[in-house]
Amino acid sequence: MPRAGFYAVESGHISFRRDGNWYSDDERIDNPRIALLFSQSIRRNPDGTYYLQVADERASISVEDTPFVVKVIEEDGEGGIALVLNDESRELLMPAALEIGGHNVLYTTVKGGKFRARFLRTAYYHLSSRFESDDRGRVCLVLGGRRHPIGRSNDLAHSRD
Repeated sequence: MPRAGFYAVESGHISFRRDGNWYSDDERIDNPRIALLFSQSIRRNPDGTYYLQVADERASISVEDTPFVVKVIEEDGEGGIALVLNDESRELLMPAALEIGGHNVLYTTVKGGKFRARFLRTAYYHLSSRFESDDRGRVCLVLGGRRHPIGRSNDLAHSRD
């Protein structure tokens, strides 16, 4: 059985899956500190593949959909929304960056537009209370009394289910 800790980098295939969890082979890594360390250590190669970089150690990984997921949304009380990602970073929601992918999965860009993030179900449902349709039938996010149309992704390769 693979060890689901840092040594799993050396002993098994590491993957980050669309459910927002890390795996060593097919065993979920349940240690929250290891999962956070991995989420904070994701890097991308020039060819688009991903790896973990922890100090001098480096390990190739596979990413099932996106390297980041939106776990929680937090409202600031003034009409703004912060996204809490799997690496525990917080970013302001940019309505123009939202898009709907295949199977109606909600995505946004994060890290200065360098990465795509998938909304986990709980974050999606929390945000969906602010969705409305406009007169053209488009889904819009309502923030501060303003409607922001949510685009549809043309790149369904990133939104496989």
